[in-house]
Amino acid sequence: MKDDDGSIRLDQVDLRILARLQSDARATNQELADAVGLSPSPCLQRVKRLEKAGVISSYHASIDIAKVCRHVDVIAAVTLNSHGLDDFLTFEKMVMGMRYVVECTKVSGPIDYLVRFVCPDIGSYQMLSDELLKLGPKIGNLSSYIVLKSTKPFKGVALDDLVAPQPRTTPRLDFSAKTATRQAE
Repeated sequence: MKDDDGSIRLDQVDLRILARLQSDARATNQELADAVGLSPSPCLQRVKRLEKAGVISSYHASIDIAKVCRHVDVIAAVTLNSHGLDDFLTFEKMVMGMRYVVECTKVSGPIDYLVRFVCPDIGSYQMLSDELLKLGPKIGNLSSYIVLKSTKPFKGVALDDLVAPQPRTTPRLDFSAKTATRQAE
């Protein structure tokens, strides 16, 4: 069922299905049904409904690339000189065609985009950054940051908090009580 704004209305079972699929997209329908407290047929119907509505847009395998090959992971902060709609579209189209770009996010603030590259070596990244500087709309600034370590890779979002946020009277912290007490004061 869709709301007036076109978004799909999710209940707690839908949220449990999505949370389980975020942590294990290879779960069988039977395993998924058992995990969320449904029989297999209604569970599969819900998954199909979520796929059809675009809530589940795809399924991915998370690969530890360091175990597969040597590589360089670079995050580039890009600022365009001109901020016309055509400039943004041209830049986005160019980035979409770049083989080693794995993620591109338009952001607010002093930069326009964060672009993540995973390349075989630093020379490959340098060629791509030079291509960005030459072929795209005039780039005002391109700052590159080599990723040394990913301390918390993306594993999904906290759907239960995002969909129905609960008012908090105390800060929700995941580190020592001593630090949490200081921040709450």
